[in-house]
Amino acid sequence: MSKVTEISANAQAIAQRLGITKYDIYGATTDSTSVQVDKGEPKQVKASNRASVTVRVWNDQGRLGITSTTDVDERGLELALKTAAEASAFGATEHIPDFSPEATAPLPEVKITLADAAPVGNLIERLVTVEQALLNAHDAIASVPYNGLAQNTSENFYVNSNGAQRSAERTSASVYLYTKTEQEGRKPRSGHAVRIGVGTEALDIDGCLQEATEKTLSHLDYEKITSGKYRVVFSPDAFLSLIGAFGNLYNAQSVLDKRSLSTAESLNTAVASPLLSVYDDALHPGNVSPETFDGEGTPTRRLAIIENGVLTNFLHSAGTAKRMGAKPTGHASIGAKVSVGSNFLHITQGEPAEASYSLEDADNVVLIDDLQALHAGVNALQGSFSLPFDGWLIQQGKRTSIESATVAGDFHQLLQSIIYVSPDEKITPGGVAPHVWIDELSITGE
Repeated sequence: MSKVTEISANAQAIAQRLGITKYDIYGATTDSTSVQVDKGEPKQVKASNRASVTVRVWNDQGRLGITSTTDVDERGLELALKTAAEASAFGATEHIPDFSPEATAPLPEVKITLADAAPVGNLIERLVTVEQALLNAHDAIASVPYNGLAQNTSENFYVNSNGAQRSAERTSASVYLYTKTEQEGRKPRSGHAVRIGVGTEALDIDGCLQEATEKTLSHLDYEKITSGKYRVVFSPDAFLSLIGAFGNLYNAQSVLDKRSLSTAESLNTAVASPLLSVYDDALHPGNVSPETFDGEGTPTRRLAIIENGVLTNFLHSAGTAKRMGAKPTGHASIGAKVSVGSNFLHITQGEPAEASYSLEDADNVVLIDDLQALHAGVNALQGSFSLPFDGWLIQQGKRTSIESATVAGDFHQLLQSIIYVSPDEKITPGGVAPHVWIDELSITGE
């Protein structure tokens, strides 16, 4: 008997014994191992086994009680179901969540590759080798203060009293390198890179090493930038960060809570340049941990958020979909309450551009590689942002590192000011995106 079948059978028997007729259970277990090194020696080795299970029970009046547990054996399930049933007497009386109407719909067929976990000694040895290669790359690279090699195995499941049974197992691995330089009379500079994979053997560690090295060296010869208006190019990572920071634009729960840049009437209106399209696609081949169902058991799928500049869909849970007359989209997370969030964004070209642009011959263009302080520099409700960044000023194709600067603007205006979406899409841990060219933004130097 599989684990999810056993949990479902136990839950059904316990619910009958307790007189519970309607319930659901969502859970996830994760086994993870991670290592960090410092100058050739292990700095930190972590191994953990975590479980998180949310149990929801509806009483005869339709009110909902919720509890969480880390124990899914018979005793743990019985206690959780009993506690949630007792809590339901105090549940909300408005906008009560319900089962997703798609909780028993067929799941998408996705080929999921699993990898065996590597011994901890192998992880340390590989990371020590990479760290040494970085330190040997240039005399100015004094340390790699932040680094890590991690591997995870996780399993998610969902069951409910209507007979829904979902489960999925995934493995993933990641490597992270962040350097720091020391040069007499010069400010410390840094460069970083991340790679993800199904397992450590499939991890592009050499590519991560090369990118971290090249970025670090490119920042050694830095100069101040004159404040003013510049044509700006966002790297894939930077643009994904910015889109995510203003995720309330396409989040149905935020719209209903009136904490969004959009309203219900914003659907099918132009919110960006027609050159831009944005999708959420948990099943994208570049996603090493594809999710086939969300916290409510709704199957995931490729969802158009912005197509050719037009806001096409909001991300929905079962509850927000019911309130807005839509269908669940597979973006619900279950906790003390139901929340909505993106899975794996895919930013790509919309309508064909009239002209193309290249960084190789760009002039007086700022290339933003990494945005910082997103938690403090973004006003998600007003649409404004002012963010420090790492990047380069490109003059006649030559890149010069910018010593210190911030980029500021209005998110709506930024989306409308896109003049080119390049075809060079890059897979990152948070999604897939190309370089995105903005006609003009304010850059403030020192």
